[in-house]
Amino acid sequence: MIHKTAIVDPAAKLGNNVLVGAYTIIEANVEIGDDCQIGPHVVIKSHTKMGNKNKIYQFSSIGEDPQDLKYKGEETYLEIGTGNIIREYCTLNRGTHEGGGVTKIGNNNLLMAYVHIAHDCVLGNHIILANNASLAGHVQIDDYVGLGGLSGVHQYCRIGTHSFAAGGSMINKDVLPYLMVSGYYAKPFGLNTIGLKRRGFSDERISDIKAIYKIVYRKGLSVQDSIAEIKEQFLDSEDAKLFLEMLEDTDRGFVR
Repeated sequence: MIHKTAIVDPAAKLGNNVLVGAYTIIEANVEIGDDCQIGPHVVIKSHTKMGNKNKIYQFSSIGEDPQDLKYKGEETYLEIGTGNIIREYCTLNRGTHEGGGVTKIGNNNLLMAYVHIAHDCVLGNHIILANNASLAGHVQIDDYVGLGGLSGVHQYCRIGTHSFAAGGSMINKDVLPYLMVSGYYAKPFGLNTIGLKRRGFSDERISDIKAIYKIVYRKGLSVQDSIAEIKEQFLDSEDAKLFLEMLEDTDRGFVR
């Protein structure tokens, strides 16, 4: 059902059972999957593509030009997966040519009111960004991350899987997986143990993650020595591999 006041370009492709609210604008070269709900006063710009069962609330801006002075009108994209909830006044920008040309959002994420996702960000799945959380350009957010309200992430940072940032955190470096961080600028405050238990992590697995955390944060080792000790003690651990991947590949350094 498309409300009679909505403006939907004939070149837009809408799937089955899509609801479009009053005064919403959907431009050409937009693809919307089945069973999506688009609220009133939403603007969806060209070169936006989304999968099935997304729900977008009123006054959101989806797929607008990147807020980057280097952007000169190139054809860039926003890709949204399935099952996402995008609340009121969210702003999701397309990518830039220099950043790869696309902003990507995965599946089953909750973006609360006033969330901003800048150009060239890449978000995984099952992420919760609370009210007013803001991502600068080129940020990567891995699966099952939670960012508290009014938190911000500096450009080019990566937030590791299952980590959590308290409200008001300002993150200017990478956050390793499973961590809790807080503050301006963010500092580590242990592991996201409650979140891990909620997601079915065994006590043994959590114990190993704690041991890896202690190697990095409690033993006073250099980064290279921490990497060496993790490799020696946790050779076959998938969780250790996640730590090592970020420790060995960080550009901005990591929160510590």
